[in-house]
Amino acid sequence: QVQLVESGGGLVQAGGSLRLSCAASGRTFSRDRMGWFRQAPGKEREFVASIRWSGGSTYYADSVKGRFTISRDNAKNTVYLQMNSLKPEDTAVYYCAAAPYSTPGVATDDDYDFWGQGTQVTVSS
Repeated sequence: QVQLVESGGGLVQAGGSLRLSCAASGRTFSRDRMGWFRQAPGKEREFVASIRWSGGSTYYADSVKGRFTISRDNAKNTVYLQMNSLKPEDTAVYYCAAAPYSTPGVATDDDYDFWGQGTQVTVSS
């Protein structure tokens, strides 16, 4: 089992920044990759970014490229999502997720098997 706890959400004005954290515990060594997803009201959950624990390779959704940065601290078993130049359309509940080594993909819900409870990000215009 892997437990994931997100933090760092909140209310910010457009153009501002927030940093989300995801603390992982349990059998984290069994996970290959961590991801961030988000779900806005009335919309399906969508992929935001992912990073591999080993090597740190990253992948981003086009909608956040150049504005968001995913990083990890292996010693702390923590993944971060630095969000800059926030827009009202970034408003959503943000979820952290963990993917096993057996998963070939990086950007769909089915690629991940452990999820956090989510943290709300609200960007006002």
